[in-house]
Amino acid sequence: MPLLGYIRSMFPLIVPLGKLVRRVSRLRGGGSALPGLVVEKIDPDFMRRTLSSLPHGVAVVSGTNGKTTTTKMVVELLESQGLKVFTNRTGSNFTRGVAAALIGEVDWRGRLDADVAILELDEAHAVHFVNSVPPRFSLLLNVLRDQLDRFGEIDKTAQLLEHIAANTTGTVVLNREDPRVARIAATLGSQEVRYFGLDESLLATFPNDDDMRTAAGSPGSASPGLAGLPAKPSADVVLRSVGADSAEFEYDGGTVSTAMKLRGVYNIFNAAAALVLARSVLAAGTAEADHDKLLTALSQVAPAFGRGESLTVEGQPLDLVLVKNPSGFRLGLKSFAAEGYATMIAINDNYADGRDMSWLWDVEFESLRADGVDQLTGSRAYDMALRLQYDQVQIGGVDTEIAPALAAFIRGAAGKPKRIFCTYTAMLAIRRELAKITTVEVVS
Repeated sequence: MPLLGYIRSMFPLIVPLGKLVRRVSRLRGGGSALPGLVVEKIDPDFMRRTLSSLPHGVAVVSGTNGKTTTTKMVVELLESQGLKVFTNRTGSNFTRGVAAALIGEVDWRGRLDADVAILELDEAHAVHFVNSVPPRFSLLLNVLRDQLDRFGEIDKTAQLLEHIAANTTGTVVLNREDPRVARIAATLGSQEVRYFGLDESLLATFPNDDDMRTAAGSPGSASPGLAGLPAKPSADVVLRSVGADSAEFEYDGGTVSTAMKLRGVYNIFNAAAALVLARSVLAAGTAEADHDKLLTALSQVAPAFGRGESLTVEGQPLDLVLVKNPSGFRLGLKSFAAEGYATMIAINDNYADGRDMSWLWDVEFESLRADGVDQLTGSRAYDMALRLQYDQVQIGGVDTEIAPALAAFIRGAAGKPKRIFCTYTAMLAIRRELAKITTVEVVS
């Protein structure tokens, strides 16, 4: 009998084997998704078999920007209502990352003690996941130019999200303000569709991809993403206003205000999305939502790791802001004022970041002119330096190696609050270095 066939005949040992691989991987500093890769190869039906038993089913969160923080919000909202929630907390949003997270949560017999699964999934990998595990709920956040070397043109990304929606068995939550997401509703059949949206006064803060291209001077004034879009539907939750540490939402015919620990206008908009999905999950169950507890939970959600996360280094705050496409970088610069902060930018072009960094030229960096950028690092540090020169932003130092660059940044900005804008793999490397000198949340 071939070795793989023999192993598959030993299904009762799959979970213990996966847990062993997980433990060994951790001891050796390996990636969090390795146990999932092993289990996927040996038992491709593991996820479907394990997740199909959940009483409230599975919810998939996907889109270009905001998946990790939105997923975290939904989890904490549902936990405030007494539900046991399984999620892929590492932010490893490939199918193998979900499988790895499951291995860590199931007992030795492969049973998962949870009521519902809330899963962040990369757009492309979500397609494979929903083919195997049709979700009961899906939340589709936005479609923006991101990692075009992987996804191709932006309309291809929209098609991936459309496939997720088509395979959803219950409720699909859509971004009313993103034309490529909103128009998915017209392609659906029996699914219930709900929306999250913005007050008119906030629309200019959240340009969709076509708006940004038109603003940047792209040929033609028409917005192809808007073509054929019907009148704007009503939204289940609308973000009305954003304060320095508060937000105002409208739903169920009333307006509510709540304090917010989350920073960044993009995170607050995604809070509206999280409210719609959480309310949808609760409505599909037997328990009635406690809205006071929902808002209290929302007010206490802290940023997901690297997404506006604030650490303390030598008595001063150090913020990590993930950037991975023009929209995310623009909103990051808009949400976090540069004045009074030492700034570092770390740009890598590994697979998880996207290899095509041409999108940096679609971001305006004028807001950094006054104080300049103290340090640039990452494999594409010199590309970033060239881009900043065109926007007349002064640069302190450039070093493609992250560890020495980070040390120089901290040393040179002693006594000042600090902020680092970084791509995904650069953020992981920076957090590893920071863990040597300060308290960093461990994400297992």
